[in-house]
Amino acid sequence: MAQETAQQAPTTAHTAPARALLPLILPAAAVGIVASLVYVGVSVAAEQLQRVLWGPLPDALGVGRYSVLWMFVMLVATGIAVGLVVWKVPGHAGPDPATLGLDAPVLPPLVLPGLVLATGLMLAGGPSLGPENPIIAVNVGLAAWLGGRFLPRTPGALWPALAEAATIGALFGTPVAAALVISEAMAGRPMRGRLWDNVFAPLTAGAFGALTTTLVFHPTFELGLPPLGHPHWEDLLAALAIASVAAMLGMCAVYAFPYVHRAFRRLRHPMLMLPAGGVVLGLLAALGGHLTLFKGLAEIAELAHDPEGWSAGQFATMAVVKLAALLVAAACGFRGGRIFPAVFAGTALGLCAHALVPAVPPALGVATGVLGILLAITRQGWVSLFTAAVLVASPTILAVLCIASLPAWLLVTGRPQMQLRDDSTPIR
Repeated sequence: MAQETAQQAPTTAHTAPARALLPLILPAAAVGIVASLVYVGVSVAAEQLQRVLWGPLPDALGVGRYSVLWMFVMLVATGIAVGLVVWKVPGHAGPDPATLGLDAPVLPPLVLPGLVLATGLMLAGGPSLGPENPIIAVNVGLAAWLGGRFLPRTPGALWPALAEAATIGALFGTPVAAALVISEAMAGRPMRGRLWDNVFAPLTAGAFGALTTTLVFHPTFELGLPPLGHPHWEDLLAALAIASVAAMLGMCAVYAFPYVHRAFRRLRHPMLMLPAGGVVLGLLAALGGHLTLFKGLAEIAELAHDPEGWSAGQFATMAVVKLAALLVAAACGFRGGRIFPAVFAGTALGLCAHALVPAVPPALGVATGVLGILLAITRQGWVSLFTAAVLVASPTILAVLCIASLPAWLLVTGRPQMQLRDDSTPIR
């Protein structure tokens, strides 16, 4: 009987010996450090350019820094500048960004300088996109090229995994985000051996990327909102409602994405598509105000600093405008990611809920609003939970977020994603 039970027991996954993992530490650390420095370098350069474009330059021209006129001029000018890069620079700044997600393809080295330039101009000029997708693509291309050149015996598939993990760790300032993304990606792929053996090298890269960013850039996501405290039943009901509404709002953008993308593609040329996108973004900025510009991290800190400073209608307008700006910027050809602007939209929506019902704590509204919109926009469950939790830095909110994610996930799963195939049909 014991022998029969032993035969029926599932076999455990093969464990890799330490000698197989030790040689991966130095390459992973090198990729983590380089990936972080690339991210920090692009971010700092874009911030310096942003300060000039939105400070001394309009002051010298006698125009208000965030006047409707200057926002419109800058967004159209950014469309023209990025359009020139996409048109004339070798490699055309990579493939159509509407077809790319966090898992970037390995791009040839010739493409990377143009992609970096297009990303920096976009970040400085005001379109509502973040740096994550193009920076991951740049780091994946660099790691594959340099790794194949200096360590040709290392499996080629390792370098993209290291670069993605390193960049995500650098972006969020913690390897936990990288570990969650890796684990979620591996869930749909055949895997040899134990999970921790497979994530050992990427987690090392993510840790070094996060540590490097923390040492040289000092990132922070915590908004300083009052902690939730002990949750009550009404908090749970509010969380379920806000996360579900946020997910439905996010899905509106997802369903509109292929149609907006198709409309811009009819213009057929980057010097038409991107300036036209700048015109639409300028009109949206006039409606939503200057806080709906840029990737959104500095702007959500401003919202959270004074949750009572705007009315429910103003918060709702900013949430809708930011989501529309994200939709347009991603569809017309700007190189950028969707996580950070989606976080702004979720934050504004959560603060709108607090303004409508003051009994809803701001931390609860923000966390669940961000959770719902990120689930719709990214379809990354762990990253959505992690980002929502880290914004409010309240341990008691984790259980509430896990419960609130369930109906939100039911609303988004199995439906089109905010990413297109090469034939411009949505990915499911």
